[in-house]
Formats: sequence, C-alpha cells, structure tokens
Amino acid sequence: MSKAQKTPEFDLKQIRLLPTEQLVDLIVQQHQVIEELQQEILRLKLSLQKDRQTSSKPPSTDLLKKPEKPKVGSDKTCTPKGQPGGQPGHPGKTRKGFERVDRYERLLPQKCPHCSSVEFIESPVSVQRQQVAQLVAHPIEVVHKVRLCNKCAHCGQLHTAPWPKGIVPGQDLSVGLQSLLVRHSNYGHLSYDKQQELLWELGNIEVGVGSLVSTNARVAKAVKGSVDELREWVKRQPRVHVDQTPWPVLGH
Repeated sequence: MSKAQKTPEFDLKQIRLLPTEQLVDLIVQQHQVIEELQQEILRLKLSLQKDRQTSSKPPSTDLLKKPEKPKVGSDKTCTPKGQPGGQPGHPGKTRKGFERVDRYERLLPQKCPHCSSVEFIESPVSVQRQQVAQLVAHPIEVVHKVRLCNKCAHCGQLHTAPWPKGIVPGQDLSVGLQSLLVRHSNYGHLSYDKQQELLWELGNIEVGVGSLVSTNARVAKAVKGSVDELREWVKRQPRVHVDQTPWPVLGH
C-alpha cells in the first residue's frame, strides 16, 4: 500500500468551523485513505486463501487451518465422529474371501485333550472354513533352469527349448521380481540398501547395488516410450497438479 498523505486531526468542533474548501480537501484525503485500506484488505484476504493447490507455492508454505467450530444446535454436534476403518453395519470386502485359492489345507485333530487318544472317527461333526492370506516360507525361490537341445525323432532337426515367460537370458532376476524392485524404488522411495534387505528377508539372496541400479535403468529405458506419451498427454489437459517433491533416478 502506498503511503497516504497524513491528514490533520480535528475534533468535531473544529470541523464545524472549517471553511467549505478545506472540508472538501479533507473529504478527498479521507476517501483516498479508505480506498488504499480496502485494497490492502483484499490483497491480504487473497494471500490467506492461497495454498499449494490454488497457487504455485510449495507444500511447506501451507498454513495449518483449524476446522470451523460447528454451530450450536447443528447436526454435527450430535453426531459422533466416525473412527477409521469399517463402520458398524458395513459388510466389508476381505471377510468375503479372495478371488482365488492357491491351495487347500485340511486341519485334523491330532490328540484328544481329554483322554490323550490319537484315534478319531473319520466323519467330522462340524466343519469351519476360513481363507487366510499368508506369507510362505520362501516368497522368493532360486530356480536353476536347464535348457536342453534335442533332436526331433521325426525329422532329425535340432530344437532348443524356449526360455519360459518372465526369464531374460543373462539376467539373474526375473521380470516379475525386477518390476517389484523398480516399483518399490520409484513409487515407494525404497533405497537400494533397503531393497537389499528386502531381498535377503524374502529370499535369503544377496544382490549387489550395481545390479539394482542396472535393473532400474533397464526398466526406465523400457518404459520411456510410454512415459513420453503420458507426458505429452498431461500437457494437453486443462488442469495439471504437480508434485514438487523430487526423487532422483540414475542420480538425476
């Protein structure tokens, strides 16, 4: 706000004694001050309303806004705030089971707790069922694949068995495992050290940082075309939200 010209102070008696010309000058000066103050108030209001979603300001400049207190007598004062998770009466999704079953397991009683007998009648009295998603002993298994070349018994030609899907010749990690690591690295921001710990805990295998870096670079090169296409698509959209948190790939 520009510095307004300081107006002289008058009391009511002095104002009544002022001539008409001086009264007009006083009114004009007061009007200028009022306009400048109104502009300053508007600027401050707009500044308070801006955050990282309505301007180019970084997320760290957002102010912590307290929720407005509900009015007395409103419905919000009578209704308790819901807790995270499923609400009362909600049927839930996981309790309905999963879309697949990898294997079935029958649980039979081994020993009678009353008489210590190990013999039971084969026909069960009741059956309870429950699906459980659980970790297996070795989520990552090391498979030694042997590819054979054999002669056709009919025509005598030599044929070599193809590599199974998901296996890349010369690469120690399968395509699925590489995809998992790259997702954790870029989407989950998991460091290479943490990825090494993950591989050791899930598969008891040691993978060097160089292999992880090469895997990330190889996948980045493979998806470059799709990423470029997506980037051009984003540029054509009327609204674009930008995440200002950087995450380096290949040191950049």
